[in-house]
Amino acid sequence: MGKINRIAVVGCGALGSYYGAKLWKVGHDVVFLLRSDYQVVRSNGVLIESSEESFVAHPKPAKDPHEVGIADLILVALKTTANHRFRELIMPLVGPNSVVLTLQNGLGSDDELARIFGPNRVMSGHCFVCLNRIAPGVIKHLAHGRIVIGEYSGPPTTRTWEIAEIFRSASIQCDVVENVQRAHWEKLMWNVPFNGLGVAGIVGYEGFMSKTLDFAPEVVLHPVLTTEDLLKHAGWREVIKGLMEELRTTAAAYDIQISEGFIDLMFELTSVMGPYKASTLLDFEKGLPMELDAIFLEPLRRAATLQVSTPLLQRLCDVLVALDGLRERIYQK
Repeated sequence: MGKINRIAVVGCGALGSYYGAKLWKVGHDVVFLLRSDYQVVRSNGVLIESSEESFVAHPKPAKDPHEVGIADLILVALKTTANHRFRELIMPLVGPNSVVLTLQNGLGSDDELARIFGPNRVMSGHCFVCLNRIAPGVIKHLAHGRIVIGEYSGPPTTRTWEIAEIFRSASIQCDVVENVQRAHWEKLMWNVPFNGLGVAGIVGYEGFMSKTLDFAPEVVLHPVLTTEDLLKHAGWREVIKGLMEELRTTAAAYDIQISEGFIDLMFELTSVMGPYKASTLLDFEKGLPMELDAIFLEPLRRAATLQVSTPLLQRLCDVLVALDGLRERIYQK
């Protein structure tokens, strides 16, 4: 691949803004494709608040993809609920040597990007980081920050390592993996329980474990559950572990082996996050659509395809689908 001169960030929420700002800080030509935060970022830049280092970045802001021009590296950090806009938002940025790297949650986004732009152009990865967008143009970094990347269509190549070095130059831990699909299943083992139960937990532990769902207006619903809330409740801890085991078993059915010790590692890493609200909780509280398909329903479909029993995942999906339909009623002003 040629020299990386311009980096475009498509999807400038907490994740895209954080990593884009860090790349800008070390001198890369970074363009943010923005929507609601455009005026704020244009006027004030992006403020990154972190115990490691707080700073203001001034990437080039753009409202329309045609303003961005051709980018050498396109970082896709959209919510998966916006995947139907891939062609509209990304196609104007793609040149002969452009690389499209998705850092989105869940399963299937890289498949769709490969169908549109070709498998050899696409890279895939995920981030293990605690971030919140606390105001327009303001990102709070709470913990972690590691990125894992790999090639969509095969083992790492020279460009894989070159792009990893770009992240490392910005003091971002970036690991290259042989099998990026395994990395996706590993991230699901965190996302599914902590994003999912954080929302589903509003029905209460007993309500979640019961065989029926009751969302009558008089039913009292609880607040969403932070990572700390989930970890300090023995019942929820068992559900978390059970979900992780179901996902590990499903991955194994697809010849993706994840060690049992990985479950203990997820508990250990989560224990230092404090009362963290994962992104799905924040979306739900704002009355926004949750990333149900990529994070929850697609893993369930893949389990069903190979007849892997996933009763906890099925229950979680049933509760989340029901709550997603009621989110406006639950959080109406």
